[in-house]
This record gives sequence, C-alpha cells and structure tokens, in this order.
Amino acid sequence: MDECTLCPVGCKADRTAKAGACGVKGITVAKYCLHAFEEPALSPNRRSGAIFFGGCSLRCVFCQNYKVSRADLGKKVNPKELAEIFMKLEEAGAENIDLVTCDHLIPMIGEALSVYKPTVPVIFNSGGYCKVEALKEIDPYIDVYLPDLKFFSPEISERYTGRKNYFEYASKAIGFMAKKPVLFENGQMKSGILARHLILPCCTSDSLKVLDFLKSVLPGNAPVSLMRQYTPMGKTDSFPELQRTLTNREYRRVKEYALSLGFLNLYTQERASADKAFIPDWGE
Repeated sequence: MDECTLCPVGCKADRTAKAGACGVKGITVAKYCLHAFEEPALSPNRRSGAIFFGGCSLRCVFCQNYKVSRADLGKKVNPKELAEIFMKLEEAGAENIDLVTCDHLIPMIGEALSVYKPTVPVIFNSGGYCKVEALKEIDPYIDVYLPDLKFFSPEISERYTGRKNYFEYASKAIGFMAKKPVLFENGQMKSGILARHLILPCCTSDSLKVLDFLKSVLPGNAPVSLMRQYTPMGKTDSFPELQRTLTNREYRRVKEYALSLGFLNLYTQERASADKAFIPDWGE
C-alpha cells in the first residue's frame, strides 16, 4: 500500500499516508445496515448485511452513491473494527455480509476477514474494475461474487468514467470470479457468481455485447440481473443522454435479447425501480 497498484488505475500513491486515485487511504465506512434491495437469491428474507465503503477507483459520473464513491461521507475504521461490524450485522440477523464497492480495499478487508470470518456468505460486491492478482488474494474469504459488468465499449466507459480500459480488466476479473462453484441452499446462494448489468439510456447496443460476453463466460446456472434502475444522479449535467430513465422500448430490447440467449436464472426489474427512494439514506 506504500506504492499502490491494487486497481487497474495503478496510481502508485503511498496509501499509508494519503489517498489514492480511489479517494481513500484506509477503510472508510459510509453506512452499514440490513439492506432490503439485493437480489432474492442473495437474501431471500430481504436482510442483506450491507457495508457501504467510501471511495472508488472507477468513479462513474452517474453513480447513485456519488458522495460515498467520492469519499465525501463516512467514518474511518481499522480492520479489527470492520470485523466487529461483521459480527454486529450477523447478530442483527443479516443473511450475508455484503461488501459494497470493496475493490480498492482488498488487503485491509482480507485482514478483517482473517480476524473474523462470518458464518453467513461473504459477498464481494464490485463494479468489476479489478485486477485478477488482487482477487486471488481475497478469494479464499469470498463466498459469492456480485460484479456489475457496466460497459463493453472502451469509448462509452471512457466517456462516463475516464477509464478506457474498463472492459479489458473487468472481463478478466469476471472470468476469474466465474470459477467459483455455484451453490444454492434453501433458495439462498451460498457460493458462486451473480452478475449484474445496469442498462444506460442510449446504450442498448452495448448492453447486448455485455450479455454476449456474460453468456460465454458464466456457468449455466449462474444468475444474471438485468437492472432497469438507472435514474439521473451524480454529476451528469454535461451528458444530456443521461438526463432520463430508460424507455420501455430500451429495456424490452435488452431483456428479450437476454431471454433469447437462454440464461437459466434471469432477474429483471420493473420501471418503478428507477426511483431515488431506493437509494440508502446516508444520514448526512
């Protein structure tokens, strides 16, 4: 961490002393709670033990958790204190420990998991912009991978994140994650990968290419979540195409293509999911 190359940005910041490109040097927790809105396979009783970490090396302009991703909110904790949060969530009845946007904190989260490994599934909830080398470090502690494969096109990823190499790294990361055996018990996912894709306005052709890739790399029984929840947030004033939610026609095009590919376990969303009411209250 004294010359950080943990994520694909490779900023080489001394994160023992200052923030890297991700916006943080250590662990920042914006919120932890029982979260009701993860896919049913992850929390059948709507009690996901979500921990929202501050900072992000991807920094999408449309991020629904914009202030959290920019590390404008949150409390600094050390690995031991994070392990205590795991315990608190379990005691509160969490069905899993959901590590939300944790890619840039892999060594420190790994240390926390070595202090205490929860008895419920541990979920690596990621934007997909990871290095395989880093994932190998934490893989022994992770039960379920929950990546969002956001873009196929380098031009689109560069426009919305500044990271032209997004798919180059995310495709390899998801290929690695897909090796985790898929296992369900009593309707809950205990092991494996559940891949997500957030459809963006005017980007349905890119979404079809994302689905082609997921079909080629995921195990046949791995769930896929096709998200319609995009709602204008973040800093999108300079992106007129992002000033609206999806049309019925856009979502239908991608959904019908996903069905034609034969995904066995496909989650879809209603139009009402595109609502700021589903964004956590950060208690500012």
